[in-house]
Amino acid sequence: MAGIGRLSTKDTVLLLCDMQEKFRPNIFQFTNIVSNAARLLQASRILGIPAILTEQYPKGLGPTVPELGAEGLTAHAKTSFTMMIEEVQKEMQALGNPKQAILCGIEAHACIACTAFDLLEKGTEVHIVSDAVSSRSQTDRLFALSRLKQSGAFLTTTEAVLLQLVQGAKHPNFKEIQQLMMQPSPDTGLLAYFSAL
Repeated sequence: MAGIGRLSTKDTVLLLCDMQEKFRPNIFQFTNIVSNAARLLQASRILGIPAILTEQYPKGLGPTVPELGAEGLTAHAKTSFTMMIEEVQKEMQALGNPKQAILCGIEAHACIACTAFDLLEKGTEVHIVSDAVSSRSQTDRLFALSRLKQSGAFLTTTEAVLLQLVQGAKHPNFKEIQQLMMQPSPDTGLLAYFSAL
């Protein structure tokens, strides 16, 4: 059903935004955010969901961190906040303009927000993986999540995405996805979001 945010492996893209070396010391919960994004990327490969990777000004901010596991993906360099640069739009078109986007990375109030707004304006259903996005400050992160929800994005978690994509134990890749959930997702401070409501 349209509008309720039910994820599907068909017509979906995973967007990995700017998880780069120079951000490592400054982003709230960086290690855990990247760990969750890495699990999403592993799941996308298992389930045949295409992934698109960007890097913000890599000359100054460095490459994507190795623990994301993004080998084999072309990193699209950008200087704008949105991921929806010309090269990414061409890649999306080549994929048939997916109807759903799973979005993770940094920073929540800048590149994640701008990307989500651009996608929503084009009619793409946006799923923000709350425990796989962050900002330098927890305040900016939490207010960004609230703003994105107001704009029509669906807020979700890493494990919820993995479970929704397989829909149950009968899925042929369920055991592989289950392996990705053997360790629970780390706490990334999201309880503060609900305390603020």
